[in-house]
Parts: sequence; C-alpha cells; structure tokens
Amino acid sequence: MLRTTLIAAALCCASSIVHAEVCTASQYGVGDGYHGKRTASGERFNTHALTAAHKTKGFGSHVTVTNQANGRSVAVRITDRGPFVRGRCIDLSRAAANAIGMGGTAKVMVQ
Repeated sequence: MLRTTLIAAALCCASSIVHAEVCTASQYGVGDGYHGKRTASGERFNTHALTAAHKTKGFGSHVTVTNQANGRSVAVRITDRGPFVRGRCIDLSRAAANAIGMGGTAKVMVQ
C-alpha cells in the first residue's frame, strides 16, 4: 500500500516538472509584413498580442519567457512556428518583446 502511494505521488510530481531552455530570442512582426498574416496555427498574427513562435511547443500552449539581462518575464501563447534563424529558439511578438525590455535579440529562459 505504501509503495503504491509513493509511486502514485512520484508520477504526479513528475508530470508537473517544468522544463526550461536558455537560448536566444528575437522579435518579429515589426515592419516585416507579418502583422495580419495567417500563422502556422491558422490565426492571424497580431504584433500587439502576447504571442510567440516556437519550433516544437504546441499551438495554444503558454510559456514564460524571462530576459536574462534584467529578470523581466512575460507569459506568451504559442501561435506560430519558428524562428528559422540558427541559434534562436523563440520569436516574440513586439508586445512580448517590449514587456521584457528586449530590443533586437536577447538571451532568455523559456519555461
């Protein structure tokens, strides 16, 4: 009985483990013609919304992005695929990039 309870507790806790990646982020939707276009998820891209593009995270999932330089964080919803630039793991909308004080690119932690 005790062993079953411990196994159940371990499985419960293992499913809530948050995986984080530290990588370079960039922003898109600023003067590049993406605003209003359809994203890979099918919805229209809004550079004023707190959204992002990620290579593997599921559409509609939420991630927290933290700027390593200043500690500011923002929760974004994944709506698109990308980035397609080597060494980058996430593209942020203009609103999301502004929320964490990011100009151009920045080293971030994605959870």
